[in-house]
Amino acid sequence: MGANNGKQYGSEGKGSSSISSDISSSTDHTPTKAPKNVATTEGLDSSTRTLSTPSPGLILPSKSSSLSSPALSSNGHETNSSSSSSAPAETVAVVHPQPGTHTRSRQSKSHHHAPIDLLPDHTLLQILSHLSTNQLCRCARVCRRWYNLAWDPRLWSTVRLTGELLHADRAIRVLTHRLCQDTPNVCLTLETVMVNGCKRLTDRGLHVVAQCCPELRRLEVAGCYNISNEAVFEVVSRCPNLEHLNLSGCSKVTCISLTQEASLQLSPLHGQQISIHYLDMTDCFSLEDEGLRTIASHCPRLTHLYLRRCTRLTDEALRHLALHCPSIRELSLSDCRLVGDFGLREVARLEGCLRYLSVAHCTRITDVGMRYVARYCPRLRYLNARGCEGLTDHGLSHLARSCPKLKSLDVGKCPLVSDSGLEQLAMYCQGLRRVSLRACESVTGRGLKALAANCCELQLLNVQDCEVSPEALRFVRRHCRRCVIEHTNPAFY
Repeated sequence: MGANNGKQYGSEGKGSSSISSDISSSTDHTPTKAPKNVATTEGLDSSTRTLSTPSPGLILPSKSSSLSSPALSSNGHETNSSSSSSAPAETVAVVHPQPGTHTRSRQSKSHHHAPIDLLPDHTLLQILSHLSTNQLCRCARVCRRWYNLAWDPRLWSTVRLTGELLHADRAIRVLTHRLCQDTPNVCLTLETVMVNGCKRLTDRGLHVVAQCCPELRRLEVAGCYNISNEAVFEVVSRCPNLEHLNLSGCSKVTCISLTQEASLQLSPLHGQQISIHYLDMTDCFSLEDEGLRTIASHCPRLTHLYLRRCTRLTDEALRHLALHCPSIRELSLSDCRLVGDFGLREVARLEGCLRYLSVAHCTRITDVGMRYVARYCPRLRYLNARGCEGLTDHGLSHLARSCPKLKSLDVGKCPLVSDSGLEQLAMYCQGLRRVSLRACESVTGRGLKALAANCCELQLLNVQDCEVSPEALRFVRRHCRRCVIEHTNPAFY
């Protein structure tokens, strides 16, 4: 995908053409224009190893209805591609020549220029910075000036690839090869790579990222279930500045470490600690206590950790987490059904750092565990305890007295929470803004009136499937005018 000095274009452009990976609507589909420029994906592998390899226009939007979702975007923006066919798709490489002499002859016949051509380079760069990856590659085919501007390294700090049928490994290889043109073998400007939902991404693609992107700071591969521990090891060991890692849905990943042997403890012989601050391992079903212990010992700088639906984790794993990662501010253990009160006791050892805690549907948690959290985490701002059926008014009372800065609380489907607990909340947590009481059978209008009278900053109240009267809901609306009330009472409007 690299560029070469084409004789017919002189020294103005380093690339003679650009490669666009087009997802055709059917296997026998051929482009309507310039069919001789079409090469199969097999031919792309050999072409990328020669000096005459063209530079990429890269990924064109899908022509298949199955790819109507965003295909490729850059700098955090997504674009939707229209579709007209539902037939199976196949990826082919379409070679588009870089604008050359034919463009000049066409321009010479017309004596006027488009208004956008009158803009200076710095203004055009500012405009191009808001385009997606796919759009940037298209702009590179307009003319030589746009080609040079579209591949300006300053526009390529972020690359986003999406699409279940996208050949993510090949796209990453082609893109990084083009971006390494001015700095051989490395992309010094690329800091963010998002490949969410690309089910065809494998360890090969991440190996290219690890080799070519030493300045990588953010990597998201959510839903890429073919990723394994080996690929993650390559990334964290070669990208020392990596701070944000999203592995949600990567069911094969069981640990993150600086050693190929997951069981080895971190030692000076194996280098420095991993600098990750944000780690999302939601739906990593294979993660166990030993894996989390390894992660905690190798990633002591963690501040945000999400372990939703890691169903094999127990209280023992949380002990290592509190021991090695004392700076955690946000922790999600939703649907970790083996976590109980002893686990919350270990979490409470995080003390003043913890701001966000989710233990939704952890059915083993009771007032005992909530008392530990209330006592040692006074700066807690967000708590999700939905479905913790062992939580009662006593636990809610301890929480209200010890965590006065609480802003958001979800105790939905906690049948033992009643008006008494809500009155304690209204008395001590007057800064509450979001409260969910969905399906709390013991809550009545008395508790809601206490909340509305004391928590004037309330912005959201969920009382769906609760036995509350329309009069109580009207009372809430009068006292909290900015509050959105979610309810299932047809008499209230």
